Amino acid sequence: MWCSGRRLGEQIRVPDSVRRDGLLVIMTNDSVVDYYEVLQISRNAEPDTVHRVYRLLAQRLHPDNKETGDEGKFCVLSEAYRALSDPERRARYDVTHQERQQDRWRLAARSAAPENEIDRERSIRITVLEVLCAQRRFEPNRPGIFILDLEDLTGTPREHLEFTVWFLVQKKLVQRTDNSMLAITADGVEYLEEHHSETHPRRLSA
Repeated sequence: MWCSGRRLGEQIRVPDSVRRDGLLVIMTNDSVVDYYEVLQISRNAEPDTVHRVYRLLAQRLHPDNKETGDEGKFCVLSEAYRALSDPERRARYDVTHQERQQDRWRLAARSAAPENEIDRERSIRITVLEVLCAQRRFEPNRPGIFILDLEDLTGTPREHLEFTVWFLVQKKLVQRTDNSMLAITADGVEYLEEHHSETHPRRLSA
């Protein structure tokens, strides 16, 4: 697939694509790109959130940004935004997205033994809080992390992180920032200090 570049008439080569139900869907390594993950938002994100996060990521990935610009990723981001910012396109995309998510959930469910799920969830919870706490300590002016980055930093599939993040947000240990990042709260820091010694040794020995 080709898309317009930063200069008039310039074309950028990006990953292959196919059309499904009238939508242009980008493919990488024979896998469909998840547009919600590209925009680093949840499936229930409001239109205003879609627009706000797109603007933030577009500034980071735009080819004119000499530090973090990436033409290929910017093109994929733009295609994701076109699909999710239009209500009709988003509705069609959600149908196929739901099917792929169900397949991924089945694979994720097989990866953990039932008797270890509770301990595993506690371990993931602490790991997430550790990462967010370190981010707030070392970058107090930018304490948030996108869930997609959190997936890479913790080595945990997003399918497992969704439940962990839900729990931490409900308990007010983590909060979502205005740009949909995740940031630890003061209660989260206290929780981490109280429970770190309980789970850390077991996690290291696993």
